[in-house]
Amino acid sequence: MHARTVLVAILALPATVAWGNGAGHVPADWPHAHEDDQRFGYALIDRLEYRDDEGPNHLLWDAQGWYGGDYRRLWLKTEGERPVSDSNGEFEAQALFSQLVAPYWDLQAGVRYDRAFGSGPGRDRFFGVLGIQGLAPYRFETDAALFVSEDGDVSLRAEIEYELLLTQRLILQPRVELNAAAQEVKAWGVGEGLNDLQLGLRLRYEIRREFAPYVGVEWTRKFGDTADFARAEGHDASTAALVVGLRMWF
Repeated sequence: MHARTVLVAILALPATVAWGNGAGHVPADWPHAHEDDQRFGYALIDRLEYRDDEGPNHLLWDAQGWYGGDYRRLWLKTEGERPVSDSNGEFEAQALFSQLVAPYWDLQAGVRYDRAFGSGPGRDRFFGVLGIQGLAPYRFETDAALFVSEDGDVSLRAEIEYELLLTQRLILQPRVELNAAAQEVKAWGVGEGLNDLQLGLRLRYEIRREFAPYVGVEWTRKFGDTADFARAEGHDASTAALVVGLRMWF
């Protein structure tokens, strides 16, 4: 029998025979279609490390997490550092709402809080945040944000990471971070223009996907007035550090 004859015969069948449950009805054992509105959560400690600097050694953390669906999420981010030898240090925290605007890209908006702590008087400040985070072509993980402080000071940060799989468990991760500011904020050691550039290279071994120790190096260079402020406080404008740490996610 020709294929055309078979197709005509099928189309001529009554709807109840063709579909099994009456015209236009989906069979009872078929799953019902519905919008995927489930909520999920994720937390990543990207860097939890000890840094052997040229000056005082430091402890550093850099973590973020989100809760939500595929299109809208609440993000929490925090990072900071403190010298091992004393109680001084600084940290920041961000609370952001994100909206998926393109495949692999989230537009984020929210607030940021900075605090410097230690033996002297504490300092803090608030920012509004507008940023974008996602996966650029060739799998470059990108996080860029514009900050506007409560005093109207504008600054910019961009971070780029890449993961090179040497084996299924051994991963080399280059990292670049760039900070710039539109205005000078001397109280926070920030100059106008390009503030600093950080170049890092970390090699981690994934004992499990969720748990990976690493070793690496990082070079930081301050520029312009930011470098002058650092020198005035007795710090170097350019530093290199050996790092050892953990990367974990849940």
